[in-house]
Amino acid sequence: MLFRSNRNGDTAQAEPARNQWVYFTIALSGLGAIGAEVDWTRLLSLMIGGTVYTFSIILAVFLVGLGMGSSIGAWIGRNVNARLALSVCQWLLIPAIGWAAFQLTKSLPYWPIEPTLSHNPWNQFQLDIVRCMWVILPASLLWGASFPLALAAVVPMTGDTGQLVGRVYAANTVGAILGALVFSLGMIGWLGTYRSQQTLMVIAAIAASAVALPEIIRRSGKSVGPESATHTNRRGRAIACVAITIAIAATAIFVRLVPKTPGELIAHGRYLPRMAGQTTIIYQGEGMNSSVAVGLASDAVRTFHVSGKVEASSMAHDMRLQRMLGHIPALVHPKPRSVLIVGCGAGVTAGSFVVHPDIERIVICELEPLIPQVVANYFELENYGVVNDKRVEVVYDDARHYILTTREKFDIITSDPIHLWVKGAATLYTREYFELCKQRLNPGGVISQWVPLYESNMAAVKSELATFFEVFPHGSVWGNDLGGTGYDTVLLGQQDPLLVDVDALLTRLNREDHAKVAKSVQEIGLTTIGELLGTYAASASDLKEWLKDAQINRDRNLRLQYIAGMGSSNYLEAAIYYELLRYR
Repeated sequence: MLFRSNRNGDTAQAEPARNQWVYFTIALSGLGAIGAEVDWTRLLSLMIGGTVYTFSIILAVFLVGLGMGSSIGAWIGRNVNARLALSVCQWLLIPAIGWAAFQLTKSLPYWPIEPTLSHNPWNQFQLDIVRCMWVILPASLLWGASFPLALAAVVPMTGDTGQLVGRVYAANTVGAILGALVFSLGMIGWLGTYRSQQTLMVIAAIAASAVALPEIIRRSGKSVGPESATHTNRRGRAIACVAITIAIAATAIFVRLVPKTPGELIAHGRYLPRMAGQTTIIYQGEGMNSSVAVGLASDAVRTFHVSGKVEASSMAHDMRLQRMLGHIPALVHPKPRSVLIVGCGAGVTAGSFVVHPDIERIVICELEPLIPQVVANYFELENYGVVNDKRVEVVYDDARHYILTTREKFDIITSDPIHLWVKGAATLYTREYFELCKQRLNPGGVISQWVPLYESNMAAVKSELATFFEVFPHGSVWGNDLGGTGYDTVLLGQQDPLLVDVDALLTRLNREDHAKVAKSVQEIGLTTIGELLGTYAASASDLKEWLKDAQINRDRNLRLQYIAGMGSSNYLEAAIYYELLRYR
């Protein structure tokens, strides 16, 4: 393919200086494109659901837009002034980014779509593709067209073009790398998605001006003639000043029109059409790793949301599960002293250990700093002020990295990550992860693991249980059966077969120093030791036949995130739990 740029009789000596502005513009274009992809992926994953399929769809739509735009840009570059066309593309990006911002916050989240109406994920994927195209295509077409226009602007009709093409590629690639780093590691966590989109508009305006103004000045000078150099310079500067003024005014208008990211979107995500107006958002924040919100319902229930879904709450169902994750391993262990909690959440699970008198050290490993620092304070009553307890250390790290690198061992490890269908969560359910946890347990140590039955399917639950039991063959399942159905479950694992001395357990709970423990258990509806032990659902040996066809989740395949992603809109918890109980 042959590109032209010297249609106006420019000298070869003038070309290198002019090309610098093209390189600068295409670098900013790459920065803006990847920055927008990071920003829009954060927002789209809220309303579509952060499955591995969602990220694939967003990327596919973005690449299709870039490809189509490149074809259009290559055709335009043969027929018009490529530099001015490149500038126009960058100017048009400002309203295109504004379009995406408006659709992502004011329109798309409120489309009357109910994800639970169909259990077939392929039906949902069709809607997801349409919504992604509606938001992403306009801007991605323009970013795609910018690249061949940049090539056309710098590549002459004859001579060695390889070096010039390589420079355009290099500039665009460097810009893209910077965009990925700046927006994912800093911009969104620092300014949020709202300010980031405003920044993207400013970047597009700078990129457009950088290539347009030198061209405007050059062309205005040619129209006057070489004999009037002074007049030429004045006219060029005047036209440039007018152009800059218009550009700044237009950009400022569009920047001011960008709507803020609503807290309801962060809280309810794909269920916003159904949940709009039912919760008062008392806190919202966008961290480097996730967006979080705290809501207050009309019945005074407080809810903690991560990336568009409820992660914890003061509701009876959730309180029971959160404390079961802490109290069951703490009570079956004869004398626990140290605990590692993977995932802070509302802090209720971690707080369950605060009331146990033998506990001397509590380590909370959390990836998103906003959660322990801000969110946990809204649940101080339920979590017993855990983050301010002198025995507690909060470690801001990826759980896999922390467990792999720490030399410390614990009597109890309890893991309560985000839902399995969320991309990345499956790494905390692999065989290798459980092996790491096993190595970090003291002799006689116990591990508890959350396994949700809602927003899941039979294959995903089987995979989770089978993978856990491969490492802990003496493990067991305990059901959060409040209301008669297993909404979610707790897996319990230890090195040796589980032996529960009921008399010794009763004696411990009746001791004066365990009064707070007994009260904490009673608050979740387990008023007697019999009711607590009654949450036992099955053992690993019971479920061997049921799990014989289960797929083991490993680091090298992460099968679970693909299986779970297919069941993210299902509410089959009762059917799954009753099926499990058949094998007890």
